[in-house]
Amino acid sequence: MKALYPGTFDPITLGHINILEKAANCFDEVILGIAHYTNKQNYFNLDERYALCQEACAHLSNVTVKKFSGMVVDFAKQEDCRIMIRGLRAVSDFEYELSLALTNKKLSQDIETIFLVPSLRYMYLSSSMIRQLAELGGDLHDFVPPGVAHALQLRMKKEG
Repeated sequence: MKALYPGTFDPITLGHINILEKAANCFDEVILGIAHYTNKQNYFNLDERYALCQEACAHLSNVTVKKFSGMVVDFAKQEDCRIMIRGLRAVSDFEYELSLALTNKKLSQDIETIFLVPSLRYMYLSSSMIRQLAELGGDLHDFVPPGVAHALQLRMKKEG
């Protein structure tokens, strides 16, 4: 069975990787879908996010990284995925994630959403927290893959 783990991954964190590893253990194939449209200003463009995700997922043989635009349910249908993976960190995520899952279900009855919880050490991680930490010059090695930490450091030097 194939599953889709969609998101912006701006940038991908060790929390995302933790959810992805759990999904890869549950499904034959997992697609990490990187959304073009994000409804927010991106730190990294789509091609940069794609490259960072590919590098971060290289150790997972049953994971494929793909870019998509448009509605996630249409991408899931195109990829023949009936399972959508979403991560839940805290109760604060639940309401938003539930509304997304219900909307996706309304748009496509065939798609089921499965929520996975990250390991305790990643429960608090978010991409926005990582971006802020990078802007303040913090140590990123416990939060993101090495390639992402390097890309963030380069971005800070470029903008600084």
